[in-house]
Amino acid sequence: MHGGPKLCSEPWPARGLIGTEEKAAVDALFEQAIASGNAPGYNGPEETAYCKEFAEFMGGGYVDAVNSGTAAIYVALKALPIPAFSEVIVGAITDPGGMMPIPLLNAIPVVADTAPGSFNTGPEQIEPLISPLTGAIIVPHIFGEPADIEGIMELAGAHGIPVIEDCAQAHGATHNGKKLGAFGDIAAFSTMFGKHHCTGGQGGLVFTRREDLYQRLQRASDRGKPFGQPVGSTNCTASLNLNLSDLAAAIGRVQLRKLPGIIAKRRAAVKALNERITGLKLVSPCPILGNGESSYWYQRLRFNADNAACDKETYCHALDAEGLQVVPSCRIALAHGHDWFVKRSVFGTDGYPWTSPEYKGDANRLFTCPHANAALDECFQTMPNEKWTAWEIEDGAAIFAKVDTALAA
Repeated sequence: MHGGPKLCSEPWPARGLIGTEEKAAVDALFEQAIASGNAPGYNGPEETAYCKEFAEFMGGGYVDAVNSGTAAIYVALKALPIPAFSEVIVGAITDPGGMMPIPLLNAIPVVADTAPGSFNTGPEQIEPLISPLTGAIIVPHIFGEPADIEGIMELAGAHGIPVIEDCAQAHGATHNGKKLGAFGDIAAFSTMFGKHHCTGGQGGLVFTRREDLYQRLQRASDRGKPFGQPVGSTNCTASLNLNLSDLAAAIGRVQLRKLPGIIAKRRAAVKALNERITGLKLVSPCPILGNGESSYWYQRLRFNADNAACDKETYCHALDAEGLQVVPSCRIALAHGHDWFVKRSVFGTDGYPWTSPEYKGDANRLFTCPHANAALDECFQTMPNEKWTAWEIEDGAAIFAKVDTALAA
């Protein structure tokens, strides 16, 4: 950063997520299409098998494959269903796609602060927001870290409120030995190209243990087709075409077989790095809630400002200058701070659904979320991947130690 030699001059390894196995699966599907004269479609053998295999990965249940993680949230809400002008409580730190489907279904997002020191919301933050208008709760598990989902489910159960787990960043993460996504009524997953496992460029999965909900998920993702309805029924609800394709599912099936190894390697890499940096002045590993295991989409670390002779941005710049790429801030993850939310820009410019006379809540309510802001201010992220070896761990630890020596107060 000050012009001296960089500690790590070699680039860190890319994931190499897609390999010859995925190519072979896609090639086989194209060969079948050429031989038959029929293009690959959807709801075919590849998608059916992928959904069955992911349900088995989750410990049993039902899965519908959709074309994005945002679509998965939309389909989950549509399937519950959420009454128009009801409120949906959602964690403050989330992808915009984890919140935007709420007003698109004419419901009102109500933003729950995170638990202190966490990027995830908890029952203590959700409970004051529950009202007769509450139609559902969406619980994001950010960066693969488990939220207090058992506490949230107990609270929701006492009020008869359904829960959607947003597991877009939490493939294979656990809470008390049980996979995230298996606690709530419905779980939504993203399988875009950057996630733990992918279906190509975009994709998503919606999981439930209830057959009745599964049939409603299918209707919501495929233009209201009458899944589970009597023979002769026609499309029974207005919805969108949000299907995944068999081509994407063929990639997903191969990726799913790799997923346990990907998660195990990420956990091992983060554990090894955390052991090496524990005791440094400027950085501390962030604890995982209770008896949980993260799947580390990102690794969250705490910058100890009281021990530093610089601010967090300077510290992160120093790490980057030495060769360790980090994300200094995830403030963009406060989806309710974006223009679309602030300006109520969903349907034209009239502020609908907040401005509808049928909404009986406070359309101008503000969500300050002090815990979320504090956590975002003090934390930064590394981007671990399954290709990290002992070499990268040694380099990373050396970089942290060098910057600690240089910038500690």
